Amino acid sequence: MIVKAQFRNRKKFIKISEACFDLFLAEVKEKFSIPDDLAVTVTDETGTEVDKDVFPDLMSTSGLVLVINELTDMGSSTPQSSVSLDTDTLSLTSKSSEESDWFSPKRFRKDEDDDVASQRAQARDLIKQILQTRPGGGNVLKEYEDTGTISDDTRKVMVNILVAHMMETEGRVPHRLTKQKYGLGIITLFPSLRDPQGRTGYEHFYDGQKNTGFLSWRLKTVQRGTRPSGNKEDPKTEEKGGPLLDRQLCYQEHQLDNDQSVEAISLMNHTSEREVIMQKMKATFEYRQRLVHDPEGSTTILSVFPRFLDTKGLILQDFTLLFGSETASRLLERWPTVFKAKVIRLGETLTPTPLLKRLLSSAKQSKESSEAQDSPEWDSDISSFLLLLHLLSPQASGRKKIQRISISQAIDHLVVFHKACRSIQEHLELEENRQPYILASGSSKEAISHYFIVVDKKLIPCQESSSLAAIDELFKVHFVFSLSYDPPLKNLYTFLQTTVYKIDVGTTSESPRVKELRAKFLNDV
Repeated sequence: MIVKAQFRNRKKFIKISEACFDLFLAEVKEKFSIPDDLAVTVTDETGTEVDKDVFPDLMSTSGLVLVINELTDMGSSTPQSSVSLDTDTLSLTSKSSEESDWFSPKRFRKDEDDDVASQRAQARDLIKQILQTRPGGGNVLKEYEDTGTISDDTRKVMVNILVAHMMETEGRVPHRLTKQKYGLGIITLFPSLRDPQGRTGYEHFYDGQKNTGFLSWRLKTVQRGTRPSGNKEDPKTEEKGGPLLDRQLCYQEHQLDNDQSVEAISLMNHTSEREVIMQKMKATFEYRQRLVHDPEGSTTILSVFPRFLDTKGLILQDFTLLFGSETASRLLERWPTVFKAKVIRLGETLTPTPLLKRLLSSAKQSKESSEAQDSPEWDSDISSFLLLLHLLSPQASGRKKIQRISISQAIDHLVVFHKACRSIQEHLELEENRQPYILASGSSKEAISHYFIVVDKKLIPCQESSSLAAIDELFKVHFVFSLSYDPPLKNLYTFLQTTVYKIDVGTTSESPRVKELRAKFLNDV
């Protein structure tokens, strides 16, 4: 979706993935290099203010130009100049040619670019000077010079050094602009630490909108013992992306109304013809989405649509109707060719444990050579995802409300092995009610014959027999049924959502650990 925006006599086309007002503002601030803390309003060219609730409706207006206005200290907005900048030069009859050159858009752009470059240079030099003069800072600079990146332990040392300096110079509560400057300086001095998908690129070090990031977390840790009495905790940030979002449907053609949907459901429940089931499920897609986003109706979704339990491919069909075929195919296409090798390489840098060693060995094995391994730990694809879980473990998420569990316990929240000779029904009866997970049934972990997704103690058969396809379907179940992520796996699922599937990028709350890992992956370090 393309929107034309104007700020300070400059016009640019803004690309957004959906008609979301907050997403539009975030993209505008990035395009025009507007500081995060600068309050703005949005109007059309007549000066009529645009609010969040009417923004989606205006997106269908042809030729619309949205004007970004700064809010003054008195609360009023600073109007934009009425001078037209649709051409490369201004026609000002009352000005000389020299004055016209001075006011040209090209000069505005050059001056602003110079300002941005100057800010980056100042921030970079500040971070470098701090590290050069503080104990341990020289090791940070040397490691980056030698390897092109820094390890997690070195990053912690760097953050501790910078926060200590920040508090020494500005006191217990440093200014927001100072934290932004430090974040900018870090990714300018160390380019491979920049998050290419981030709005600023340094949100994993400091996100001013959410007051999160490694710098913020360290500040809160240091401040905890000296917090003045009566201080309230920071308000929670409203989630604006992810599987719980009631989103605009990608597919809306040939949808049945409520009465017709009830008739179609009855027909599906009394037929065994796969083509009829697939077609009727497609026609009742909108009805089903309203049901899963209804707090009362969502708990009955598998009772209303029991064909999910015996017809393969329905999860994949609904997900494709939500996001399109390109998004739906990204994990299966990109994991083997782009992400898997990087996960293994980063997994090799972690502190070795017996479990980690087995997973690394299994992840590196081909299908043909896995039989030669003495005790394989799952097959290659599942093992690579369990390595990703090591890299994005709950302990690294910074969320104190998540109960700390071991990696082996977290793995059981993702995939559970079930011996083929045992009763699956007994397993389901004994299992505690929890978020979706994979049940892998077979003679051994490296020889799985069937994969199921367990939802509310019910089995949904996976369409394909591969472990990679089972992971893909497990992720998609959350969006099809609007289910929240299991807390121990939230980092893992969020990384897949924003980095692999590229869903709700910029609007989903991500931990700094997720952003940091994405920066390493996308910068090939």
